[in-house]
Amino acid sequence: MLLEKKLRARLEKNKILLMTHIVLGYPSMAANRQVIAQMVAGGVDCIEMQIPFSEPMADGPVILKANQDSLAAGTKVADCLAFGAEMTARHDIPFLFMTYYNIIFKYGEEKFFKDCRDAGIVGLIVPDLPPEMGENFFKLATEYQIAPVLIFTPTSTDARMAELDKVAAGFIYCVARRGVTGKQSEFGKDFNTYLARCRAATTLPLAVGFGICNRDDVTAITGLADMAVIGSETIRLVDAHGPEAVEPFIAGLR
Repeated sequence: MLLEKKLRARLEKNKILLMTHIVLGYPSMAANRQVIAQMVAGGVDCIEMQIPFSEPMADGPVILKANQDSLAAGTKVADCLAFGAEMTARHDIPFLFMTYYNIIFKYGEEKFFKDCRDAGIVGLIVPDLPPEMGENFFKLATEYQIAPVLIFTPTSTDARMAELDKVAAGFIYCVARRGVTGKQSEFGKDFNTYLARCRAATTLPLAVGFGICNRDDVTAITGLADMAVIGSETIRLVDAHGPEAVEPFIAGLR
């Protein structure tokens, strides 16, 4: 699919790629525009835009609060789709949506895929939808050529990874550790063994997220994975120092 093609083209120029995460509507869509422009200027390769949900079960306190504040401010799915179309027209990097399945179900699966395609979105991350419960979702993903990014975890068996790989596209998101987003991860022998299992299970690029906070973290996974995912740390940075702090932070990660 197009997402994998775009990422592989970027891997020809970088040893490791960077993907950032942003919660749409937090602290505002105007701030989101500034932050994304800063991310792109800093050299990010891919951006994951989260459509806010009231119960984001995979997310830690930083992203949870951002979801709640965005919803309280009135952010709607239609606002996120319109914003996505604006960003894909403005910036020449891949954009994905991340959200939870209830959002897509209530919006209407096929309408959601159609509107994502029309907005230029090339991938979807839906952490609470296993393949066994999403037959129509994955069928539509193929029909509309929007990559369904699936998740490996340290507790995933080799057999489970193989099953997920059958329907995944774009890249595989490898969770660095158990738990939710936002906490510092440690990279040692067990982590290296886990990533080796991930690599053996798929031919797709590997992204590592959950607790990637600084240049040392990115360096630690370079050569083992293809992309580092930075989420909560950029939200903390914007909260503390404003959008203008994002570009130098991203530029200093590799």
